[in-house]
Amino acid sequence: MAHAEVRDVEVWGGQARTQVLVGGDGPPLLYLHAVLGLTWDPFLDSLAEHHTVYAPYLPGTAPGDPDSHKAIEDVSDLTLVYDEICDALGLGATAVVGHSFGGMMATELAATFPSRVSKLVTLCPIGLWNETRAWSNPYLLELPELAAKVFADPAGPVAQAALAMPADPEAAAEAMIAMHWTMGVAGKYWWPIPDRGLSKRIHRVTAPTLVIWGEQDGLIDPAYAQDFARLISNCRAEVLPNAAHVPQLERFDVVAPMVKQFLTS
Repeated sequence: MAHAEVRDVEVWGGQARTQVLVGGDGPPLLYLHAVLGLTWDPFLDSLAEHHTVYAPYLPGTAPGDPDSHKAIEDVSDLTLVYDEICDALGLGATAVVGHSFGGMMATELAATFPSRVSKLVTLCPIGLWNETRAWSNPYLLELPELAAKVFADPAGPVAQAALAMPADPEAAAEAMIAMHWTMGVAGKYWWPIPDRGLSKRIHRVTAPTLVIWGEQDGLIDPAYAQDFARLISNCRAEVLPNAAHVPQLERFDVVAPMVKQFLTS
């Protein structure tokens, strides 16, 4: 399966534009991606089996529109932008799934607009901060070093497939540039640490929430899973073995049915 269409969306008083990948059939689901960019992968395929998935590019990272982030100054602005994207897509209360940086923004959306989010799933979300816990800055890591942090088996087939570049050298260079550009745009909203006050707002989340982490995450300490579970009133945290920062791919056999059961129950 792949996304069925690409929709152009203009929001923020006409000052921000992005593209939204849409695929699947069923109740709506908003997916927010991590700092490496948006890819329609097997996990989104699994979500699209039971939902109509709407996956927007972070504004400024959609192909051909690198300046669209400029009017969006901070996390508060970006949260409002995602709410406006939902309105532009005709979405009411919807399930929201987010990975890493996307998990932070999904939680911000649920905290700022509780009635917008019917159920919340976050995969290794950033957004909280504890100085005593390990934190690896992805902007200081070369791609092989980053792979060793985010995958339990960086040499395994899942990691190799996720990190594969096009065979054509020119296309590979363009893909690498796009990845680094997306990391830079996302960094505007969280770097150098992701504490933008989420801990003050997170009590406002009313949606049933599932937090999933890999216990071998070398980028962000999996102990944060329990922090999210403690701070959100109706939240369950699952920390999975043999996975790191991308559990939805590394433990697809567990995560896909777990998320399906949570969203459809």
